[in-house]
Amino acid sequence: MTVKVRIAPSPTGNLHIGTARTAVFNWLFAHHQGGKFILRIEDTDLERSRPEYTENILQGLRWLGLHWDEGPLFQSKRLELYQAAVQTLVDKKLAYRCYTTTEELEALREAQSAKGEAPRYDNRHRDLTPDQEAVFQSEGRSFVIRFKIDDDREIVWNDLVRDKMIWRGRDLGGDMVIARAAVDSIGQPLYNFAVVVDDIDMQITHVIRGEDHIANTAKQILLYEALESKVPEFAHTPLILNQEGRKLSKRDGVTSISDFQHMGFVSEALVNYMTLLGWSPPDSTQEIFTLEEASQKFSFERVNKAGAKFDWAKLDWLNSQYLHGMDVQKLTDLIIPYCEEAGYQFTGGRDRAWLEQLVVLIQPSLTRLKDAVDQSQLFFTEAVGFSDEANTQLQQQGSAETLKAILTVLENHQQLSETTTQDMIKQVIKEQNVKKGLVMRSLRAALTGDMHGPDLIQTWLLLNKISLDKPRLLQASTVV
Repeated sequence: MTVKVRIAPSPTGNLHIGTARTAVFNWLFAHHQGGKFILRIEDTDLERSRPEYTENILQGLRWLGLHWDEGPLFQSKRLELYQAAVQTLVDKKLAYRCYTTTEELEALREAQSAKGEAPRYDNRHRDLTPDQEAVFQSEGRSFVIRFKIDDDREIVWNDLVRDKMIWRGRDLGGDMVIARAAVDSIGQPLYNFAVVVDDIDMQITHVIRGEDHIANTAKQILLYEALESKVPEFAHTPLILNQEGRKLSKRDGVTSISDFQHMGFVSEALVNYMTLLGWSPPDSTQEIFTLEEASQKFSFERVNKAGAKFDWAKLDWLNSQYLHGMDVQKLTDLIIPYCEEAGYQFTGGRDRAWLEQLVVLIQPSLTRLKDAVDQSQLFFTEAVGFSDEANTQLQQQGSAETLKAILTVLENHQQLSETTTQDMIKQVIKEQNVKKGLVMRSLRAALTGDMHGPDLIQTWLLLNKISLDKPRLLQASTVV
């Protein structure tokens, strides 16, 4: 048997972190088993589905490296298949036309609520006679198709994450709507029905999805059986939670993969982190691995039942590890769009070679790609503002004189090298009879406007190549 799994997002919004994590687990399992990973777009909700959301989903999965073996397959192009399957159940007396109006359903819910009962359909139209149906049709009533659910039926399956699961028919809310309202024909199929027909047609062997689908699984098993098809195995993965233990939502600031991308996370780090949201590798000390490496070790025995709390600090740490070890050319390519968005101009000597030197300089201190904007700002600004610490340093006795001495020595050096800068510093220390600490602190304050930052000599060399070092030294030497 060839393992076949699927990820089936609805294009009613951008690719959500929860959906993406589900896609990761499906991908890992398929590759571990040497199986196939199928992409299906569940776009039967025509009113809410948008092509831009479909494109966002496709781009997000590609960006994460979750390449699919088949698809994308679109439900909206498979309506005849669903309608034929609905008719099969109707013909077998396992489904029926229900003419209950919206007002009647609302009255039923209100009556149940008043009695403190859970809402459920009372199956009132399950056994209509032809004459009763004719009356409803003469009134112009539309109908939905409902699938019969036996209240006394026990639904049991062995979940790959949660072990033995047991549901009872009476807990499923009455006979289930499987197709929307229509006047004289079968209407649009609903999720629980269409997904079963698709999984049968695509020969899906394992359905891997979030625990919020458990109730749907009980209903869908009944549909597999009614359609005389083999029931796939199910694995219900833990939800992603915020720090308060609630399901991660838009209120937590970010939910879509494109949001994470815009914030400056790299795909390798994000997908690495998602593998750890609810799963732990056999070697608990290993935290950094590629998708392929994770797939070799993936099993549902190590998927947790409890919800997985989203940890921003852990994601930031992982992202920093990938950035610190990344090839400079690749990192430069990733940083450029953020700098361009910030309005930085690559002119005046700021060529590709210079930019790569800048990236090498700031790389060890990056956590997110977006950090490069702030850390590069002093290289794209004519004048810098001085922090309180820098101001204090520039007003130290001997600081202004030291900077003026450096300016004098600089007159004989148009382009600096690491050797010439070190020689100049030694020359100024000797001529001014000051300590090296005063020179270095004054230089940092003058060139960067701050007392903290990357390697000072390399910073000076980059500023010298774009002729920003002398103006800043002159500006800082006049601070009083």
